[in-house]
Amino acid sequence: MHIGNRPSTLLFALAAGTLLMVGCDQRAPMDSTAAKVDRAADKVEAKVDRAADKVEATASNAADKTAMVADDAAITAKVKAAILAEPGLKSLQINVDTNSATVTLSGSVDNADLRDRAKQIATSTAGVKGVVDQLTVKTS
Repeated sequence: MHIGNRPSTLLFALAAGTLLMVGCDQRAPMDSTAAKVDRAADKVEAKVDRAADKVEATASNAADKTAMVADDAAITAKVKAAILAEPGLKSLQINVDTNSATVTLSGSVDNADLRDRAKQIATSTAGVKGVVDQLTVKTS
């Protein structure tokens, strides 16, 4: 092939090759930029998902704690009402406190039988998981 007769063809081929190479060089950074944007968007989405999960867990924990406090208050009220309904115990100062469904009895009673009866009432109350006896028997 003789190039001398077709200088315009050679010039065209060189120009086309140069444009093709320039086009490839320009496309690569755009593709790279798009990939970086996609990765950044994925990271942001992951962070938003984690934050949403934390908010949901916090709200759930708060609801659970609120329910537990309400349950504890109801248990305390039931135990106090049952103690007040018991003839031998109604005139005594027995304090009732509930935490996580565990009832703590404190104060003083006249004898060991009344102490046992107060513990029995608390233990048999619906929702009570345990009883801590801090009652003292009065000395005569």
